[in-house]
Amino acid sequence: MQMREITCLVKRNILIYIRDYVSVFFSVLSMLIVLALMIIFLGDMNSENVVWALEQFGGLRDTAADKKNAEYLIQMWTLAGILEVNAVTIVLTVMGAMVQDEAKNRLASFYTAPVRRLKIALGYIFSSWVVGIGMCMLTLLLGEIYMAVCGHPFLAASDCIRLFGMIVLNTFVYASFAYLLALFIHSESAWSSMLTIIGTLVGFVSAIYLPMSMLPERVGSVLKCLPMLHGAAMMRMVCTKDAIAETFAGLPESAGEIFREQMGVSVFVDGNEISLQYQILFLLACAIIAIGVSAWVNRGRKLRDR
Repeated sequence: MQMREITCLVKRNILIYIRDYVSVFFSVLSMLIVLALMIIFLGDMNSENVVWALEQFGGLRDTAADKKNAEYLIQMWTLAGILEVNAVTIVLTVMGAMVQDEAKNRLASFYTAPVRRLKIALGYIFSSWVVGIGMCMLTLLLGEIYMAVCGHPFLAASDCIRLFGMIVLNTFVYASFAYLLALFIHSESAWSSMLTIIGTLVGFVSAIYLPMSMLPERVGSVLKCLPMLHGAAMMRMVCTKDAIAETFAGLPESAGEIFREQMGVSVFVDGNEISLQYQILFLLACAIIAIGVSAWVNRGRKLRDR
C-alpha cells in the first residue's frame, strides 16, 4: 500500500513531464544540438591536438589512422560529457513539476492529504530519477548510432552495463540535489532562470567545454570538490578506455596517462589518482547529504505549519 502511493505519485509526475510535448521536444533538441556543436567544433580542435601530440613522439606513424582514432577518442570523450550534462539538466527539468505544484497551490493540498511528506518527496525524486535515466540512455543510444554511422565500433556490452550503473548513480545524486533546490524556489520563472544558469555552468564545472589542462590550477582544485566532475570522469573512463588504447598503441604508457589527466578522464589530488571506488562513495555521500538537508528543511516547514 505504501509503495503504491509512491508509485502513483511517480507516475503522475512523469506524465506531467511527458504530456508537455514542447518541453520534451526541446529537451531532446537541445541534447542533439549540444552534441552536434561539441563534436563539430570542440571535437575537431581536440582531435587535432591529439594528432599533433602523437606526432611529437616521432617514429613512423600512420597519419590517417591516427586522425581516425583521435576523432573517435574525442567523440567518445564528448559523449560522456553530454551524458553528465543530461543527468543534471533533465533531472532539474522534471523536478520543475514540484515548483509548478507549489506555485499553483497543489503542493499544499498534497501536504494536507493523508500521505506522509516523505512519500511525496520520494515521488518527486524518483520521477526525476527515472526520466533522467531514460533520457541519458536515449542519449547513449543516439551517440552509439552516430559512432556506427561514422564507422566506429560499438561499446562492449560490459561497458554499456557499467555506463548504465553510472547513469543510475549520477541521476540519483542530482535528483536529490534538485529536490533540495526546489524546496527553496517557489515560482516557475525563478526555477526556469536557475535551470538556464545551471545548464550553462554544468559544462564548465564538468570540464567539458574546457579540458582540465586548460583550467587554472585553483579552478581545477575547486572543481575536484564537486560531484559533476567526478561523475563525468567515471563515464569518460568507460567511454574512452578502448579508444585510448587504440590511439596511443605503440607509445609509452605515460602518453595515455597524460591524456587522461589533461582531459579529465582521471582526476588527481596531490599527485594521487582518485579511484573509481572513491568517486562512487563521494557521489553517494553527496546524495545522502542532500537528502539529509532536505529532510531537515521539510521538518522545519512541518513545525512551522503546526
